[in-house]
Amino acid sequence: MSLEEYKGVFIFAQQVDNELSGIALELLGKAKSLAEDLDEKKVTAVLLGSGVKGLVDKLAEYGADRVIVVDDPELKDYRTEPYTHALASVIKEYKPEILLVGATAIGRDLGPRVSSRVHTGLTADCTSLDIGDFPLEAREGVEQKHKQLLMTRPAFGGNTIATIACPDFRPQMATVRPGVMQKIDPIKGAKAEVVEFNPGFTANDCYTEIVKIVKETSAVADIQAAKILVSGGRGVGSPENFKILEELAEVLHGTVSCSRAVVDSGWKPKDLQVGQTGKTVRPALYFAIGISGAIQHVAGMEESDIIIAINKDENAPIFDVADYGIVGDLNKVVPALTKRLKEELAAKE
Repeated sequence: MSLEEYKGVFIFAQQVDNELSGIALELLGKAKSLAEDLDEKKVTAVLLGSGVKGLVDKLAEYGADRVIVVDDPELKDYRTEPYTHALASVIKEYKPEILLVGATAIGRDLGPRVSSRVHTGLTADCTSLDIGDFPLEAREGVEQKHKQLLMTRPAFGGNTIATIACPDFRPQMATVRPGVMQKIDPIKGAKAEVVEFNPGFTANDCYTEIVKIVKETSAVADIQAAKILVSGGRGVGSPENFKILEELAEVLHGTVSCSRAVVDSGWKPKDLQVGQTGKTVRPALYFAIGISGAIQHVAGMEESDIIIAINKDENAPIFDVADYGIVGDLNKVVPALTKRLKEELAAKE
């Protein structure tokens, strides 16, 4: 493999039902930053689907300089084999140095298969991406390579953080957790170079047939879109006690979320879980109430703009990442805070 042939930062622009997934726009934002560090001029989005050309302009507005479109009826709905064939064919033809894929249900299926098809490595569920030297520290007898993609992810059940590189193969591939990277502010009217590419599809025994698609409807709020989250942990004590968190969230026009312990206890649905095995969030304001602050939970919310922790244990690890901390009984503190906020809002009206 001639590494010098591989150039540019590519992202897989996931779409479902001809609507771009938020992770595609987040990846474009990070790709722009990585491209600058590599002195690359273009960021390329790879768009797979059927009748999806109308999505190109939105990708351009969020940072794509070029969009490679593979448009074919075989790609109307996600199926592993045709999508793997399409994306692997794009890689073989255009030879990207870096390819980023969202760690969604689709991305977690597609990413490993594509990396195997093109004989490269894949780092899954990344929470941070940087350009730097690898090994991180120079060691005698070991060549230190420069301008490598350094992919950081929780490891060993979230008890440590690992930084991984793929110095000897290309592309350097990573799946990235939704909600971790930031979109750029859209550039209205921006245009991208459009390249139409189709490797052709020949059905084989790995092609599945979709008999029926049943779409799940959920009344649960999307915590990744929330600007204010009031999150509760095991320390809340009971599912009934979440009522006081809901009252606080209502006053703040926020959304209730929770830790894994709450989900494991059956108090709240998994869609509301924040953390390594839940969702990664970055709201403007995050309340951590009755949450100890295990690294698995912190990995999912530490990028919040402001973190307020309420816990009766003054030594709880959550206070290490909090901007403001209140040591006290949440059953007294939260209702008092809610009451005060109501009074302040009423006075302003």
